[in-house]
Amino acid sequence: MNSVAPSTGTLARFGELDAFLLAHQALWRPRPFTCLRLPWEADHPDWSAWLRARSLDDAERIALQGLPVDAPPNLAQLATRAAELSRLDELPASTRTTGAPRQSVDVPGRKWEQIQAFAGRLGFTEPPRHWLDWCAGKGHLGRLVAYPDTPLTCLEWDAALVAEGERLSRRLNIAASHRQQDVMAENAATCLEPGHTPIALHACGDLHVRLMELAMSRGCRQLAIAPCCYNRIEGDRYQPLSQAARRSALTLSRDDLGLPLSETVTAGARERRQRDQSMAWRLGFDLLQRRLRGIDSYLPTPSLPSAWLRKPFAQYCRDLASLKNLGNVDEQDWNALEDAGWLRLAQVRNLETVRNLFRRPLELWLLLDRALRLEESGYRVRLGTFCPPSLTPRNLLLLAERP
Repeated sequence: MNSVAPSTGTLARFGELDAFLLAHQALWRPRPFTCLRLPWEADHPDWSAWLRARSLDDAERIALQGLPVDAPPNLAQLATRAAELSRLDELPASTRTTGAPRQSVDVPGRKWEQIQAFAGRLGFTEPPRHWLDWCAGKGHLGRLVAYPDTPLTCLEWDAALVAEGERLSRRLNIAASHRQQDVMAENAATCLEPGHTPIALHACGDLHVRLMELAMSRGCRQLAIAPCCYNRIEGDRYQPLSQAARRSALTLSRDDLGLPLSETVTAGARERRQRDQSMAWRLGFDLLQRRLRGIDSYLPTPSLPSAWLRKPFAQYCRDLASLKNLGNVDEQDWNALEDAGWLRLAQVRNLETVRNLFRRPLELWLLLDRALRLEESGYRVRLGTFCPPSLTPRNLLLLAERP
């Protein structure tokens, strides 16, 4: 199909976000976890002093409630502008069935709520004739939208999940074809037909981009995607999809693409304590490794089993130093080093307040790049949220339909 001009509204929105992200790169690219001092702190000493004086509890409150009234005024203005650019309405609810009885029995509660919310916003102008659940897992989403009698195809590469999906579909008396398929393989194109309506809830990076490109090339009239994990890409740099994004001066590394994912649903108290201890100990070890190596730079460390946090802090540091080939560690003031790690954690969390203002603008920039690519291929695209962020921060939904 020949290229079609995107809508002026989508282009204008993309342009505003593009200019905002470009203008403030110095604020959102540096990562407080890896830098003892951020470059922007010299330009904004009032922000730096205010944020570094906050406690760990203050950082938690800011993450949940936003900046308090005593925040530096120009920081508050930046937060307001970021929120304005990120605003996106909730998509209208569609008139859908609630699925088969007992369909939710085998699905974790939060996941089932996300599936229901996604399915409840699939308001296409014409009823889909054949659903295609992309990266389907056990096919829970596909069964919900296909009930009671719309044909369904589920594509999944994990054979065990395919077998379990088949069992569940038979038990619920839902006619579904569960196919083992690597969606990145060349033959995946043969799985899509013009009459299919592909849907993907939280398909990562290259997986949902692959679906878009195949749906366009195969002439699918409808599709719905809630993207996730934009950083799950094959290359080190983001490859823009639309003409507008290719013209932009903004370049994104895989690390940059991880910024939208740094927002998480509020965890339980035990999980928060474990997360905080892990980060504080890593930050304490970071101070130690800088001294041991004589190099004032961050040293990446691997993900560690939770059992490591049951060790004494001194043993944790010695074992991690050994893992990173730093040799034997002499006796240290371990209490002071651990305290310094906790102090750094409070500072890091509060300094991340600035970077976090750009999470949603960057995510929306990426979503609009996808929308523009689809519009260039002749689709009419609607964007919006399908659930509150408390259910999942990855709550953006793209609905595309060809006339």
